[in-house]
Amino acid sequence: MRHNAHARPPASIRELFKEWRKRPASEIRSDPTLIDPLSPDPMRVSFLLHSETPQVTDLDTVVRDFCGHANTTSVSPGSPPGRAFEIKGLPGLQVFPSLLPPRVQLNLLDKLLHRNLSNPAHKTNLHLHHHVQYPEDNQDSSFFAEAHNTTIQPKDPTLHKPITYAQMLESKLRWITLGGQYDWTNKVYPNEIPPTFPADIATLLKHLFSSVDAQAAIVNFYSPGDTLSIHRDVSEECDRDLVSISIGCDGIFLVGNDEGTAVPVRLRSGDAVLMSGASRYAWHGVPRILAGTCPEWLRDWPDVPGQGPYRSWRGWMNNKRINLNVRQITETSRDEKEPQLLTRSDGIIFPNEAGEFVSVIKPG
Repeated sequence: MRHNAHARPPASIRELFKEWRKRPASEIRSDPTLIDPLSPDPMRVSFLLHSETPQVTDLDTVVRDFCGHANTTSVSPGSPPGRAFEIKGLPGLQVFPSLLPPRVQLNLLDKLLHRNLSNPAHKTNLHLHHHVQYPEDNQDSSFFAEAHNTTIQPKDPTLHKPITYAQMLESKLRWITLGGQYDWTNKVYPNEIPPTFPADIATLLKHLFSSVDAQAAIVNFYSPGDTLSIHRDVSEECDRDLVSISIGCDGIFLVGNDEGTAVPVRLRSGDAVLMSGASRYAWHGVPRILAGTCPEWLRDWPDVPGQGPYRSWRGWMNNKRINLNVRQITETSRDEKEPQLLTRSDGIIFPNEAGEFVSVIKPG
C-alpha cells in the first residue's frame, strides 16, 4: 500500500501532540494515558511470547562482536531487557525495554558520531545550507577531536551564518542519513546507488530483529525543547519493518492510526521500537524530551573513560537524546553491484564496508 508522503495527520493527533509539548514536567509521570515500558498497564498492552521477541541466544557474544576491543569494561551493566509488549489498538507496534545494554549504546555512539558523521557519504542537515569541512583523514578522525574554532562556511552568506564545530555539535546538527540518502524536500529516496550502510550496525540489528534488513537510517538529535512533528515513514518502496533505537534522555513518543487513536509512550535509553504490520505506517512524532533523564553512565560521552582527546566535551550527552531509525527501502538492489545480504544453510552473510562478505550469523 502506498501513502501520500505530504498528507496531514489526523487533527486529534495534532492536538494531542501540542498538549504533550506544553505539559508541565511535574505532570508527566502521573499521566494515566502514558505507557511506561518499565511498568506498562496490562490492560493496554499485550506482552509478547518468547518466540515473538528478538532471538539472541548469546547476548554476550553479540555485544563482544559489535563492540570489539572497545574499552567499556568499567561501564555499568545496566538493567536487563524488560518484558516486550505490543500496544493494544496498534497491532504490530512493539516495544522492547532496555534491549541494548550500555556497552552497545556507547559503542553505537562511537560508530555513529566519530566514524559515520566524519564520512562525507552520509549527509546531514548542515549540507543543505553550508559547505561542510570535514576533519582531516575523514573516517580516521572525528569532529569532536578537532579545534572548537574550526568554521563551516554558508553557501549563501546573506541567508545563513558561519558556524563552528562546537556550535554544530552542540545545537546545529539535527540529523544524519546513513545508507540511502533521503531527499527531505521531495520526500523520496534518490533513484541512484546509495552509500553502503554501515555493515556492523546492520549485523547488530539483524541479530536482534530478523525482519529488518538495514538499507537506510536517519539519526535524529534532540535537546530539551526540540520536537519531531507528526509524520509517517511512507517513502520506502517496500513494506518491511522499521526499527527505532533510543539513546540518552527520555523522550515522549506519540504514535497513532488514521482513525485518530494515539498513545504516548515514554522511551528510555536502550529501548527499541519495532513498527510492523498495520503499524508500519502509523503516524508518530516526538513532542517532548525530558531534561535531566540521561543515565549517569552515559552523561559524559564522548569523554569515556575520562581521558584522551574528548576531555573538553565531557558532559555532552547530559541533555541529549539520539534516535536511530532504520529501514529497508527496496525489495531488491537498484544495481546488481550493490552488496546484498546472502542466505546460506549455515546462516546469513553480511558485507563489510568494502562490500566483502565476511561475517556469518548462524540461525538462533
